[in-house]
Formats: sequence, structure tokens, C-alpha cells
Amino acid sequence: MSPKRFDWIPSGYNDDNITIRPATLADMDTLLQFEQGVIAAERPFDPTLKDEHINYYNLPELITAPHCHLVVAELAGELIGSGYARIETSKVYLKHPQYAYLGFMYVLPQHRGKGVNKMVISALQHWAVSQGMTELRLEVYYQNAPAIKAYEKVGFISHMIAMRKGL
Repeated sequence: MSPKRFDWIPSGYNDDNITIRPATLADMDTLLQFEQGVIAAERPFDPTLKDEHINYYNLPELITAPHCHLVVAELAGELIGSGYARIETSKVYLKHPQYAYLGFMYVLPQHRGKGVNKMVISALQHWAVSQGMTELRLEVYYQNAPAIKAYEKVGFISHMIAMRKGL
């Protein structure tokens, strides 16, 4: 199935204050700040990250590629959160040939606990279903209890733990 752009957000994704909308290239400055917020939050959990400035995401691709859907949460004209879904090919032995991988889940600290992450995930899930996906996946550091709790609240369950050993 060829991915299609999805620029419509169902009315259920606007709570009269917070709006979930597709990100645009005009949002890049704020998205780059959000990316550094994600990295700062994850550094304590990952000793393998380089100490200098790093970037995780190809944001222009996440905004423009048809197999990706990057959304932002907006409140009174200010971006307060983000997240993306990207269609990935599954391993040949899995039941689903493709799945939607979620990432770049970020909410400004002063807006956490208000359901923003839930709204972002709902919009991404809606897009994934519109693309024919039947599986959502994401990764979270096992020590990041607040993030795990937030994902469990919207129906995610732990599936596998990746392990590593430095040499």
C-alpha cells in the first residue's frame, strides 16, 4: 500500500484549546528545540549518546515524506508538543507486513499531565489506521517510568527489552 498524505485531523482532536495539526516546515525552529528536549530527557538513560550536540531526526523528511506523519500540538498559537508516525516494513515472520512506528513524542514540561500526549497519539493512530496499519510500535527507555506510564495509559504494553553490553 502506498502511503498517502493525511492533512485532515478529525474534530475529536481539538479540545477547544489544544489543536493537533500536521507540522510544516515553518515549525522547524520549535521542532529543533523539541528535539533537544527529547535528547536532554533521554541522556540520563543512555550512556552511549555522544556528549556533544546531536540530532536524532531528519525533521524535513518527517514533515514531507508520504510514509511519515509529523503532528504538533498547538495552544493559543504556541507549539507545545509533537510526535510522528512512520510506516515501517515488518520482519517477514510477523503477522503484519507493515506497522506504524511512533517517535519524537514530546510535550513542553509546563503542559505535561494535560492529555497532550494522548491527543497526539490519537491523531497518529487515526493516520496509521487510514494507511491500513494494524500495529503501532514505539521505543522507550526501560528506566523512563513516567514515559512508560503515559504510553500504558493509552494502551501500549511492554513487548521486548533490548539489551546491550559495552566492551
